Amino acid sequence: MKKSSSQLETAFSGVAANYKGQDVDLYEIYKKMRSESPVLEGDFMGKLGVPNIAGHEAGRRTFTLFKYDDVMAVLRDAETFTSGFIAAGLGAFMDGLILTGMDGELHKKMRTLLHPVFMPKVVNTWRNTKMDPIVREEFLAPLAPAGKANLMDFALHFPVRLIYSLIGFPDNEPELIKKYASWALDILAGPQVDPKNAAAAKAAAMAASESLYKAVLERVSQVRAQGEFGGDLIGRLIVAEYEGRSLDDHEIATFVRSLLPAAGETTTRTFGTAMVLLLERPELLERVTNNRELVSSLIDEAVRYEPVATFKVRQASREVEIRGVTIPEGSMVQCIVASANRDEAAFDGADQFNIDRKVKPSFGFGFGPHVCIGQFIAKTELSVAINAVLDMLPNIRFDPDYPAPVIRGAQLRGPDSLHVVWGE
Repeated sequence: MKKSSSQLETAFSGVAANYKGQDVDLYEIYKKMRSESPVLEGDFMGKLGVPNIAGHEAGRRTFTLFKYDDVMAVLRDAETFTSGFIAAGLGAFMDGLILTGMDGELHKKMRTLLHPVFMPKVVNTWRNTKMDPIVREEFLAPLAPAGKANLMDFALHFPVRLIYSLIGFPDNEPELIKKYASWALDILAGPQVDPKNAAAAKAAAMAASESLYKAVLERVSQVRAQGEFGGDLIGRLIVAEYEGRSLDDHEIATFVRSLLPAAGETTTRTFGTAMVLLLERPELLERVTNNRELVSSLIDEAVRYEPVATFKVRQASREVEIRGVTIPEGSMVQCIVASANRDEAAFDGADQFNIDRKVKPSFGFGFGPHVCIGQFIAKTELSVAINAVLDMLPNIRFDPDYPAPVIRGAQLRGPDSLHVVWGE
């Protein structure tokens, strides 16, 4: 696949640079913190140079958690550890209407309204009618004869193509879709650590958010006017109902917009990470190639072992105590899920990549009431892409002409490049 410096690729690189933080051995640091300071007062991720998606409040104390049990307890208890301040952070670029920044009854009602759209029955229909044909026919069939590629080019573009098709945008406007996707990434780049960049990034994020909202709203209005509510997300949201309530065009457009910044980006990085972890282990590659039932376990273990989003943030609604440390009301609590997922007290051989391990919850897609509503879509997209790659790019392996790929980033982890060859 030919490399280009399109608006989409530039936006993706910008987000990666914004969230990468310091290039340090995170897992060694996490291991030390779990042992010596499992509850740390201080903005741990901020000190690594990672921006915070929560709203800024001068003087707000911050505490960072590294242990599995503590992270699970916080993510599970949405009453004590709330998410509303995200609406004043990343949510500020989306009129404060963002599912991850809702609390209480409003959050419950919105998820209940939206949940049926993301169920396996619906997603599996999309798999057969949209996902698999698009990945195989539009992306891999033209790529296969080349015998080599940077697979991160494919990883960047296929989730964008899939998610916008599933949402209900026309399939015949690829350049327009790429523009929308670049706007979504510009929103994600809004939060900044460096104050010198903050004003410009905020302005760009607000402009991108407004442009994306108008584009989505226009499409929602078109679908409603046509009166043909098929199997896409917009159509299903138009007819969705909970306790006699349905969503208006503004609410649908706002929700869809809030879904887009992470919808493609995280799938891109997870695909890249899963493929790196697979290709690093030729025996495992052979097992998975010969037994595709293992693809699901491969994805789950990749999300545990190398989660894209390495931490979640919550706010204490009351004074609480964790491991003898008092956390005052109003404090920010950083849950380092990448550390929790490698907690030796929770997982046997926690630092080993093992797709055969006993199933146990990890936090790559979050946990509790705010668990990622689109995780089944993401896992299905990943399964489709990995299976298609194994089918259509036989004997795939790292390209010896390039350095081996490295999974990096303090937040939004993944490989920058993934050069591979295939065939004889």
